[in-house]
Amino acid sequence: MGNVHAATAPPPPTMGFQPPPAAEPKDNPVQATPAGPEELPNPGTMEDLHKKCKEIFPINFEGAKLMLNKGLSSHFQISHTINMSSAMPSGYRFGATYVGSKQLSPTETFPVLVGDIDPTGNLNANIIHQFTDRIRGKLATQVQRSKFSAVQMTADYRGDTYSLSATLGNPDILNNSGLMVLHYLQSVTPKLALGGEMIYQQGPAVPNGYISIVSLAGRYINGDSTISGSLGLAGCHLCFYQRASQQVQVGAELEVNSRMQEAVATIGYQVDLPKADLVFKGSVDSNWTVGAVLEKKLQPLPFTFALSGMLNHNKNQFRLGCGLIIG
Repeated sequence: MGNVHAATAPPPPTMGFQPPPAAEPKDNPVQATPAGPEELPNPGTMEDLHKKCKEIFPINFEGAKLMLNKGLSSHFQISHTINMSSAMPSGYRFGATYVGSKQLSPTETFPVLVGDIDPTGNLNANIIHQFTDRIRGKLATQVQRSKFSAVQMTADYRGDTYSLSATLGNPDILNNSGLMVLHYLQSVTPKLALGGEMIYQQGPAVPNGYISIVSLAGRYINGDSTISGSLGLAGCHLCFYQRASQQVQVGAELEVNSRMQEAVATIGYQVDLPKADLVFKGSVDSNWTVGAVLEKKLQPLPFTFALSGMLNHNKNQFRLGCGLIIG
């Protein structure tokens, strides 16, 4: 379940006619009044640093998928999903979503509870709640084979010009193990935000008992273009996003892992055709993997048809997926 963010459009420019100012005598020049400093916005969280670029990349699936969504009320919705695939576990999953009544904006309402479970008891659950105007909490859990396999707790604090996040993953006091991540992002100018990330992991399986990684991050927004990146000893992650038009968005991504001595570059795009109720996403990377996903709404029926394809030329692998979403 992804976070929902409200988008606020800038106010339209005034269209009134302004007469030219009267000419001043040369012996009495008028000094220009300096404009006040432009207010710095909140940069958002580090989790959304590469969000614009990541959203246009296709999420491929394999096999056949059928999903039925049913809204029981304005706050509660359930879903039934049947997946048949040779690459992933097949079967049935039941999902439920609850949205509370604390509305902060037209697109943000809290608390949000999302979960899905299969017949064997494997569970994925997420809880998101806005405690105050500045503090937001998240809890994600995963149960596999009747045991907690993953637990992640996150607290976000949003100041006027900065954001601070703290994440604790799989804490185990008895075995003295766990993962802690700290994020800080600060708006330097209205277009530029800089910050950093610190990851600390401790446990018996970690070399020397613990490991600490520090990296720097930044994002620059100029109109419809966004450049974001993070750099550390473990590698770097760079993204570029551009909205070419109302229908076309493009993005490029570079991920370098210094420990694995690997680097992958990906180029993706998204085409939106509102009149045809169609969305197409495609990508190609340096490993010669080509992927695409097409989603078509079958109006006036409440159906959405999805078609996925992924081809790796070097490995001579091809995966095809077909899905139908009802509701």
